[in-house]
Amino acid sequence: MPRRPTDFAEIFATLRRHRVRFVLVGGVAAVIEGAPVATFDVDIVADRTDRNIDCLVQALIEMKAHYRGRPTLRPSRDALCGTGHHLLMTRHGPLDVLGAIGKGRDFHALLPYSHRRVLAGTPLRVLDLEAPITVKEELDFAKDRAVIPVLRATLRERHRR
Repeated sequence: MPRRPTDFAEIFATLRRHRVRFVLVGGVAAVIEGAPVATFDVDIVADRTDRNIDCLVQALIEMKAHYRGRPTLRPSRDALCGTGHHLLMTRHGPLDVLGAIGKGRDFHALLPYSHRRVLAGTPLRVLDLEAPITVKEELDFAKDRAVIPVLRATLRERHRR
């Protein structure tokens, strides 16, 4: 069965409707910032305060989120409070809820490196292009090393304008 395209706008609208505080990271953030990369999932680093986790849980329930490859396993509030990565499938497409990225960069550490953007009428905090380069260099995974030149080229092009 062919996979439906991810409905990014609906994922963002649902998170916004539930007042979830997060920074958009990963491929979608890079695309919004002008990088020519392909991506199929939404990656967010959520604020892990009690109130925000409660909002996140409600949004995930509405989106019928479950762990990818495990349709009966739903993310728990306790699990979402940690720094781990939750690779989820929702009725709108894949959503990765990350407690932190790189060397422990959580929501509050990333916030100063993000800025406000509006996508399909929904305001978002989007990570700038410099921060993912640093994170990808720290992690030193092959898939991350492959995209670093693209991000750097996008930054150079932006500075020329």
